[in-house]
Amino acid sequence: MEQIATNSVKAWLMASRPKTLAAAVTPVVVGCALAYSLNSFRAVPALICLLFAVLMQVAANLINDLIDYLKGSDGEERLGPMRATAQGWITPSAMKKGIAVVIGVACLIGLSILFYTTWKLVFVGLACVVFAYFYTSGPYPLSYNGWGDIAVVVFFGVVPVCMTCFVQADTCPYFGIWLSIAVGLAINCLLVVNNYRDRDTDKASGKHTIIVKLGEPFGRYFYLANGLTAAIIGIISLSIVFRSEELGINPTSILKATGLMLPYLLLHFATWRKLCAIREGKALNVLIGQSSRNMLVYAILTSIGLVLCR
Repeated sequence: MEQIATNSVKAWLMASRPKTLAAAVTPVVVGCALAYSLNSFRAVPALICLLFAVLMQVAANLINDLIDYLKGSDGEERLGPMRATAQGWITPSAMKKGIAVVIGVACLIGLSILFYTTWKLVFVGLACVVFAYFYTSGPYPLSYNGWGDIAVVVFFGVVPVCMTCFVQADTCPYFGIWLSIAVGLAINCLLVVNNYRDRDTDKASGKHTIIVKLGEPFGRYFYLANGLTAAIIGIISLSIVFRSEELGINPTSILKATGLMLPYLLLHFATWRKLCAIREGKALNVLIGQSSRNMLVYAILTSIGLVLCR
């Protein structure tokens, strides 16, 4: 086992779980592309949204690390990547302080967005902070009661995509709302992999994810369904973007959108096939990186479509 000094920089880096930060970057990229398609891209508000999203993702990871340790969910039988608190790399007291600092910095950065948009978005930022806490903590932690997937779609899809677009363009088109749901579904594949891998240990520790409730076969096809639904919504939304004023949505616009989504579909299907082949154990960890790659590909392809339509 790797020796990491307690509360060291490396320990904090490990606790922040850099591989998961793609989930914070992906919706901001799509939101910026939406703003660009409306001829309203602004670099500074976009950067503020990106920094806020990344810091809130780090805060959520730290909270998850601490709470799972306190609840005993990160025992020796854990199959996923090692957790900092459980391994003693970061003490619980230091973790609590670190969480407060990260959330504090995120809020300060988030408040600077008020120079560019309405003060009402403060409530959106507060909702993100509340979500980061109640996802694994509080009297009714979402991830422990089967609501994690819906929460991910909302707070990693709808909220960041729509708000990133809104702070730059003062609006978000209706197809942008659909795309935000699709982005959330693509990102949720990462959560599904984790919950699928941990289904037995989660059940033993009282963590009732939707896969624990509905079983292993459901988990396999749930992963496939998330990506396929994201692709279908993406194709429909981009078909709207590519439509001509004279013909509306037509075979040409649908063909363009389908062709743009095809690389993501192929990658997602290949990752799903690998999940079906592995089925259980630490070997599933390889799919975490592949699912992160897939979501970034989804964001890039969607953004290309939005940029080309301007």
